[in-house]
Amino acid sequence: MATPIFLLSTIVALNFLCIAIAFDPWPFQYFCVADPTSLVRVNGLPLKDPKTAKADDFFFSSLHLPDNTSNRIGAALTSVNVASVPGLNTLGLTLACLDLPRHGFIPPHYHPRATEVITVLLGHVEVGFVESGSNRTYYRKSLKMGDVFVLSVGLPHYFRNVAWTNTVALAVVNNQNAGIIMATQGIFGAEPPINAGYLAKAYLLDQKTIHRLEAAF
Repeated sequence: MATPIFLLSTIVALNFLCIAIAFDPWPFQYFCVADPTSLVRVNGLPLKDPKTAKADDFFFSSLHLPDNTSNRIGAALTSVNVASVPGLNTLGLTLACLDLPRHGFIPPHYHPRATEVITVLLGHVEVGFVESGSNRTYYRKSLKMGDVFVLSVGLPHYFRNVAWTNTVALAVVNNQNAGIIMATQGIFGAEPPINAGYLAKAYLLDQKTIHRLEAAF
């Protein structure tokens, strides 16, 4: 009798472990539309009475319209998240449209709470990521229209347009709040600033270079 009881206990424990390490908790109902005026909260956001939900709560338009790319990186990101589509609340999903003119790029960054999938809709995108650990293997791929690439959670990655014309891509992450940490801005743009002497030693640079990097961010 001990063996069946042990097996049952193990299965139950593993089941709870799977729940604990999930990116987002499994929803208890079909939808939980976010409502900023409600006092009832689910997953940290106010919850709308399901009886008052309407089709527009699950709808987003104008994703096809390019955003302003007149910036330092020459790129724009139109995000579709729970703020713009309340019906996404608790569903563990966020997507974004990337507009990359010629020479446009998204700087190296990572998402601490989500895996990302990118699909190229127009043009060519170079995507790359670096594996964690002692090897620090660099993976790079040039994607054309219709290609799909997967980026594991927590790995630093980047996108850049390698076409002579505009490039458009769709990125999806499996978390309502994936988080985004820019590799350089997170260090050299920290407030208050990290000690320059320490950073110089950590990155094998002189303090003058560190101050120049801090000024840039």
